[in-house]
Amino acid sequence: MAKKLVIKVTAGADAPERCSQAFTVAAVAVASGVDVSLWLTGESSWFAVPGRAAEFELPHAAPLPDLLEALLAGGRVTLCTQCAARRDLTEKDVIEGVRIAGAQVFVQEALADDTQALVY
Repeated sequence: MAKKLVIKVTAGADAPERCSQAFTVAAVAVASGVDVSLWLTGESSWFAVPGRAAEFELPHAAPLPDLLEALLAGGRVTLCTQCAARRDLTEKDVIEGVRIAGAQVFVQEALADDTQALVY
């Protein structure tokens, strides 16, 4: 098993099952001791904004705010630079602990030794 896991989630409320799967896999990996980096892109970008995860609902799924809290506590959460710009989001608009970074950082993380990358 890879020692590091990079997950890019592109789906939000527009594809709730795919979105929930990404957050669930990332949170389970953190709980299992894996070094996790979750990237919020596309519609999932909105979950970097305080309170937005609480609006997400999917029957029989763990609450998104709980998963996000676990990821912020034990992993890294990054909002894509271009996705943030398209939504007029800046560092002052996002949850404390969420960083904003671009494709270069994503590629660097995804191609690091002992790393598995997943895209949802």
